[in-house]
Amino acid sequence: MRFNWQRFWAIVAKEFIQMRRDRLTFGMMVGIPMLQLILFGYAINSDPKHLPTAVHSADNSIFSRTLVWALRNSSYFDITREVQTEAEGQQLLARGQVQFLVEIPVDFSRNLLRGDKPDLLLEADATDPTAVGFAISAVNSLAATALNRDLTGPLMKLRASPAPFNLVIHQHYNPENITQYNIVPGLMGVMLTMTMIIITGLAITRERERGTMENLLSTPVHPGEVIIGKIVPYIAVGYIQVFLILLAAKFLFDVPMIGSLTLLLIMTFLFIVANLAVGITFSTIARNQLQAVQMAFFFFLPSLLLSGYMFPFRGMPVWAQDIGECLPLTHYLRVVRGILLKGNGAAQIAPDLWPIALFLIIMLAIGIKRYRQTLD
Repeated sequence: MRFNWQRFWAIVAKEFIQMRRDRLTFGMMVGIPMLQLILFGYAINSDPKHLPTAVHSADNSIFSRTLVWALRNSSYFDITREVQTEAEGQQLLARGQVQFLVEIPVDFSRNLLRGDKPDLLLEADATDPTAVGFAISAVNSLAATALNRDLTGPLMKLRASPAPFNLVIHQHYNPENITQYNIVPGLMGVMLTMTMIIITGLAITRERERGTMENLLSTPVHPGEVIIGKIVPYIAVGYIQVFLILLAAKFLFDVPMIGSLTLLLIMTFLFIVANLAVGITFSTIARNQLQAVQMAFFFFLPSLLLSGYMFPFRGMPVWAQDIGECLPLTHYLRVVRGILLKGNGAAQIAPDLWPIALFLIIMLAIGIKRYRQTLD
């Protein structure tokens, strides 16, 4: 048979008609590239600035104030807290509320004027090495010139050395900047998000395509019983993934596990159920399995890019951080890294507990409501 242009254009017209009828698929084809363009163009930044910093200054002198303002003016450090004790600053680091802690010791100015080169301590939360690398490089350059304006007259001689004080940098939780310490624990949350949403996203759409949905709807089961009943079997699957990743982290990548694994498993249960609820909700909206997978991918992409897994969370603009705070993966990454690398307990991870629980409640409510609508 020869190529016929009339038949060819008929096929083209048919595909456009099919595309117009399947608006969700067309929306995904256009929406996902635009989403990638916006996220990579505006939200992703590998050189984060304005990082929250706490200051513990036991020396109230012009030199200590100059150093603090020099850090602020560098644009890498935002002085958000002034703590009274070192222990308070350490708690802020452990909870992830600040990225850096600046320690200015007693008699800093007196030792500086004597030429004794006092120590200035900069402590960093290095669970994500990318987030602190550029800031540490900036403060190393800053140390040599920060006090030049104040070192005048008889103090000019202190400018001769590279810096009139010793800058001591402590990178907590990952002092050697080993990438696996950051990537492998976070991979647990990424894998659970991807697999749990896709698997459960096919749950109800599969029954609808196979014709078993009508039999299920004719039974006196409550929508909540159906939703929760479809979630429970996959919780076991999620825990199998968790145990495999933990074993690989321990024996293949030597990731330290300082905190309580029991606490981690409890928090993982909440995170797994939250992702399963998302998948169930998508399955009640999608008309077929293809649409369910497309919805799952549309949710997974922002979760991957805006959670702080691939790029520093604090390097994104405020609007992107606000979106990321709504995603359960963002909070779970803080929980798993905090427990494994920092040894955090229940008090430290509590601020990331309620956002995941709230997300779970909202998704379950939407899923149950959507399922009840299908009874009509």
